[in-house]
Amino acid sequence: MTEDEDNSIRAELVHLRQEHRDLDFAIAALVDSGRGDHLTIQRLKKKKLSIKDRIILLEDRLVPDIIA
Repeated sequence: MTEDEDNSIRAELVHLRQEHRDLDFAIAALVDSGRGDHLTIQRLKKKKLSIKDRIILLEDRLVPDIIA
C-alpha cells in the first residue's frame, strides 16, 4: 500500500468515525425526546451499523496480517 492510499484511508476513517458519533447522538436525542418514530430510529441504527462495518474494513486494510 502506498503512502497516499494509507493517508486516504486514514482521512476516510476520520470522516466515518465522526459520522458514526453524529448518528449516535441523533439516535439518542430522538429516543430521549420521544419524538422519533420507530422506523426512523431503525433506519439511523442500520446506517450507523453500516458505517461501523466500513470502519472495520478500512482498519483491517491499515493493519497488516501478522502470522505468529
